[in-house]
Amino acid sequence: MPKRKRNYEKENKWESSPEQIKRRVARNRARRKAIREGRVKKGDGKEVHHVNAPRKGSLDNVKTRVVSKKYNRSKQPKRS
Repeated sequence: MPKRKRNYEKENKWESSPEQIKRRVARNRARRKAIREGRVKKGDGKEVHHVNAPRKGSLDNVKTRVVSKKYNRSKQPKRS
């Protein structure tokens, strides 16, 4: 399968959309909470994984767990 050229302008537009900003804020909030609780540390190779996170909408009130960076980046969400 040939690679397509990336559309950086479109990516930047997506990343700065209000919906994506809210989701990024929620991810950062979950990470900071895990750091305060001592579940993760800076540079430990762990990430905060949102269990059964919705494809769209808020990530608030979604259960989280600490997983390795490799696991979190290799696992793809189920698509409907």
